[in-house]
Amino acid sequence: MAQVMRTDTAGGLFASDGKPHPLQDALMAVTLVLGITSFITAMFHHLHLLSSWTGLLGIVAGAYGLWVSVTTRERFGLIVGMGAAGVGLLLGMAHGGLFGGVID
Repeated sequence: MAQVMRTDTAGGLFASDGKPHPLQDALMAVTLVLGITSFITAMFHHLHLLSSWTGLLGIVAGAYGLWVSVTTRERFGLIVGMGAAGVGLLLGMAHGGLFGGVID
């Protein structure tokens, strides 16, 4: 009896197509680093410049990464990084913004 050969889909969400994607992987890593940095620094009011700029850059890098992404693994990392960057950006904006203005 002939059986249909299926590729190994173990890993589910993090499954890859088996091909290298250096640009997409680099964008995912940059987005995650910027997002985590923005999220953590947003918890400190005096770091609002760092938080807001890394958040903005994380969203831009993540958006481009989503545009060129190929696999679900890449998209998952990009969405997590963009979410953290978005929270960091918004909190950074609430604490003083991109250019250091203080809201009283």
